[in-house]
Amino acid sequence: MTSDLDRRAAPPGKLPGSLAANPRLDRWLAFDAAGRVIVTPGKVELGQGILTALAQIVADELDVALARVALRAAATPDSPNEGVTSGSLSVQDSGMALRHAAAAARAIHLQVAAQRSGVALDALRVDDGAFLAPDGRQVGSYWAQADAGLLACDAPADIRAKPPTARRIAGTSAARLDLPDKVFGAARFVHDLRLPGMLHGRVVRPPARRARLVALRDGTLPGDAIVVRDGAFLAVLAEIEHDAERAAERLAARAGWEAEDTLPPEGALPAWLRDAPGDHAVIAERDEAAGAAVQTLRAAFHRPYVTHASVGTCCAVARWQGGTLEVWTHSQGVYNLRADLAKALAVAEQDVVVRHMEGAGCYGHNGADDVALDAALAARAVPGRPVRLLWSRAEELGWGPMSSAMLVEIEASLDAGGNIVEWREEVTSHGHSSRPGRNPSPTLLAVEYMDPPRPIPNAMNPPLASGGGAQRNAVPAYRIPKLTVGVKRLDAMPLRVSALRGLGAPANVLAIESVMDELAAMTGEDALDFRLRHLDDPRGRDVVALAAEVSGWRGRARREGFGLGLAYARYKNFGAYCAVAAEIEALDRVVCRRLWIAADVGEVINPDGVLNQYEGGAIHGVSMALKEQVRFDRRAVTSDDWDRYPILRFSEVPIVAARLIPRPDLPPLGAGEASLAPTIAAIANAIHDALGIRARTMPFTPGNIAAS
Repeated sequence: MTSDLDRRAAPPGKLPGSLAANPRLDRWLAFDAAGRVIVTPGKVELGQGILTALAQIVADELDVALARVALRAAATPDSPNEGVTSGSLSVQDSGMALRHAAAAARAIHLQVAAQRSGVALDALRVDDGAFLAPDGRQVGSYWAQADAGLLACDAPADIRAKPPTARRIAGTSAARLDLPDKVFGAARFVHDLRLPGMLHGRVVRPPARRARLVALRDGTLPGDAIVVRDGAFLAVLAEIEHDAERAAERLAARAGWEAEDTLPPEGALPAWLRDAPGDHAVIAERDEAAGAAVQTLRAAFHRPYVTHASVGTCCAVARWQGGTLEVWTHSQGVYNLRADLAKALAVAEQDVVVRHMEGAGCYGHNGADDVALDAALAARAVPGRPVRLLWSRAEELGWGPMSSAMLVEIEASLDAGGNIVEWREEVTSHGHSSRPGRNPSPTLLAVEYMDPPRPIPNAMNPPLASGGGAQRNAVPAYRIPKLTVGVKRLDAMPLRVSALRGLGAPANVLAIESVMDELAAMTGEDALDFRLRHLDDPRGRDVVALAAEVSGWRGRARREGFGLGLAYARYKNFGAYCAVAAEIEALDRVVCRRLWIAADVGEVINPDGVLNQYEGGAIHGVSMALKEQVRFDRRAVTSDDWDRYPILRFSEVPIVAARLIPRPDLPPLGAGEASLAPTIAAIANAIHDALGIRARTMPFTPGNIAAS
């Protein structure tokens, strides 16, 4: 019979999560004589609360108070290289690595204490870091053995972490460690960093995505600002930030550009996507016995380009000193950024040090990496002096990586018994990742304008086995005997695209869950019952049933102008589960009034943190569903302020009720992206419930709904 311990352990000989690639224990944690546990994960805090969850895991395994755990921000070259903080994988990869590392550290320290004291190993217990004998005597502590170098070794694979029943800190809603500084305005963000001799920088952008700098008139600049130029990359530096802003405005007026039309026609984007050249692949096929098709539905769904729209803009600080570049950044991956900085600047990676500091929250690959190269280029002109470079709102909305526009076309058929017998689906999209560090060529914005200019490689799609990009959640989770799903990745990206929360999932789940509702209507069956009849995954059935229960689905009464919609997805088809019921009101525009969320992430490290992630993702989904769209002409993005790129306001946030299904014996799954896509789909289905119209084009504005 398999015990909880055996089920929670890594396979024999295999280290869990990121520990497999970074097995050295002292890269993950250390003890000091002052009674602290110093933890150095490679994952970073983006506002999602991950550092609190990691601290809880470590405190539990070591049997120390949570207050003793201090986390250091990721930095090269000392932190473990955990790649990028993305994909809702931090608890799975970093958390499980730290759980194992902490369990190993506990075992090593207890073994030494037993040898030194003569007390049997299995008789020792740990009380807030102190090692106690059965008679209550303290025979050692982590802190007393801190200088012994005990963790200067690789983690053993045969360590077993505590069973779920023995955990006291993981599984509780511990207060966020990062919030007090943020609530009380402490200088915590990279934007707040001030170093001696610091200069402030601003970049002057061209008037089009493709433009050549042909003239630059001389003249004085405010505050004796200096100009930095590398090819068509233009920046200004000044002692005072306001002078840098005014100097950038004046320099922009003196620059002459030759610009080209390179962007697709915004008003005909679905047709452009369909016709644009690209490489096609079938990602899922199934051909099993099925009944004859008697009814067929064909539908197409479109999502425009969207962007991150963080309230705070991107920022970085850089300094060149003695041949070494040091960068402070809110990048999601310090090692990946280091690799691309080295490529872009033609220096060795070991000559670049990248330190993480928190910045504005992001939802994937935003401009944080780009602004780091901007700062490095500007700082190269003033060796020894740090340069703080801040993006404007127009840069944030107009020049950071976008999320791809998408077209999803589905043909689905029912047999005489109302069963889905065939499903054909085609997804058209750019790739969904152009993150740094994953391509032989750098992918940072400025390389297109430096001398010599280098093209940014086309965005790629991660493989489906790791979650996919355009193909993320494109394969329906339901029982379908005959299935074909194809994906076309466009050959070029006129607007630079990369990873944004959910990647392809928002468009794919919208399409799938809308079609599920339409098929249910064709059979005359309730949308809930139709889903449950085709859904075999018991955990999926549980979240769907719970969302229906808490929203009062079965006993709902129709109200004029109001609609209730339901949607379900398992993130990446192997991650966290989520079902959402959405209530909307159709006024002069659609307003989302309430959301009910049912969630299953396996083991929950911090229930409040998980609920916050589901609620935040759902609210982001409301904003994306009802408001967000990148606008552009043939040369440039035009939605570069809040009036032209509106996001959900606080006054428009719906009432959200979220429920977790506890499964402490199952592995943890990431929560950050699971709720966004089902929320969008639930809103679309609620619009049909209220108006009898299928919303197939995002955002669900009056114009788009009327055109459906």
